[in-house]
Amino acid sequence: MNFAPYQALADALLPLLPNSGDGAHDLAHLQRVWVSARAIAAIEGGDADVLAAAVLLHDCVAVEKSSPLRAQASRLAAARAREILAARQWPEARIAAVEHAIAAHSFSAGIAPETLEARILQDADRLDAIGGIGIARCFYTAGRMGSLLYDPEDPRGERRPLDDARYATDHFRAKLLKLQDGFQTVAGAAMARQRTAMLAEFLATFEAELGLTTP
Repeated sequence: MNFAPYQALADALLPLLPNSGDGAHDLAHLQRVWVSARAIAAIEGGDADVLAAAVLLHDCVAVEKSSPLRAQASRLAAARAREILAARQWPEARIAAVEHAIAAHSFSAGIAPETLEARILQDADRLDAIGGIGIARCFYTAGRMGSLLYDPEDPRGERRPLDDARYATDHFRAKLLKLQDGFQTVAGAAMARQRTAMLAEFLATFEAELGLTTP
């Protein structure tokens, strides 16, 4: 895995991460988030050391999406990241910056990002939930959770509440198509618009194949 120019840090931290068996939150996910974070930071700025550590450790505690602890996952990861970086004698100010960025990155945590690095990490992580990769992750996660592809009686959820724990395509309208509205950086928001357009196009094609007309 290439985390240049922080490969040495990656080589030190990656062996400490859990192997959850979740292909949506694996080492490849970390690398994709790093690529997006670097692209955003190249425009927006930020402390690259803090950002690299935050990316590498933002999923350092594994919590299943279906777990009742899911909303606490980023806080648990932030606390674990503090332990890891303190053991490496990082300065307290940088540990605190990494800790906050990790705690605030999660959609379900509901923590407002207060630093540029936190905003970049949140945007970079959310970018991985949309676009082509996001589509693949959506259906992969649905399969792991035992969800159905869609509700054959009401695929769009027009006559029922959306239930993305039961139907994979409900997740598009329940969450994924809305994510672009919450991006924190100008650069991240521009990337999000492009990827959201891909989501919308895919969903339209999917529903057309079901014989649904455009609403």
